[in-house]
Amino acid sequence: MEWRVRGIGWGGGAPGLRWRGGRVSALVYGQRLAFRGVGVRRCPGARGNPCPLDAVVPGRATGGRCPECARLDRAHSVAADTIADDPQPYRVYLAWFGPGMTKVGITAEARGDARLLEQGAVAFSWLGRGPLMAARRTEEVLRQALGVPDRVAYERKRAARHALPPAGDRAREVEELYRRARAVGGWTETLDPLEFAAHDHVGVFGLDGLPRLDGTVAELVDGGVVAGRLLAAAGPDLHLLAPDGRCLALDTRLMGGWVLEPAGEESAFTVPVVPRTGVDSAAQEGLF
Repeated sequence: MEWRVRGIGWGGGAPGLRWRGGRVSALVYGQRLAFRGVGVRRCPGARGNPCPLDAVVPGRATGGRCPECARLDRAHSVAADTIADDPQPYRVYLAWFGPGMTKVGITAEARGDARLLEQGAVAFSWLGRGPLMAARRTEEVLRQALGVPDRVAYERKRAARHALPPAGDRAREVEELYRRARAVGGWTETLDPLEFAAHDHVGVFGLDGLPRLDGTVAELVDGGVVAGRLLAAAGPDLHLLAPDGRCLALDTRLMGGWVLEPAGEESAFTVPVVPRTGVDSAAQEGLF
């Protein structure tokens, strides 16, 4: 049986590796992981459907899908603003990823904080609730008025997790953004405001006491081994302590479409790694 991975999921508020066919392998902090990629990376499909072409996709593509499946995925995406008639209630949230890194976004109310876990939000607060289009308008109004983005680069998120300020400081920064958002006029006419409450994911992600980040996996390759102790997981990222003592981040979006097989207990970490050389001015502005 081929074990072809689809990526990480946060079902029930805990991380797990998802496999083609619906299986999920729970991820537990402190456990040792050791696996190697086999063959070539193939498109995992979209929306629960297998790729009709079983297409080969580039190893460094975080999207991990062929063009046809990528279009299918975005055609049914609220985040891509392709759905306008969803009748279920939505919530607007304010998310914090690190000092000076906040964003505004929306999610279906029924999903709870799943969207925040998937993005790797270290702390957040709900802001308001209401119909989809009202939530979407509020998101755009606040993004412009507050000067905050609707996305934050993953490189910045990863680095910030290794030097987090105390919980009180995290909550205060979210609360300040909340107060500024409430002062922006007009949006409460179509959206019900929600009281401020700081939610923190440091414990859920296992981020307490992370050592310095030494590098990030560039891609998986045929026969290349990922090995190490799982220190933390946040959004799509796994933070691993490699056998040689380096703390490395693996973006599990790079894993989607690979067949994986177990590696030996004493295996070395042999997939390509991009060393972290510090956060320069370009990375500081890495918003998209």
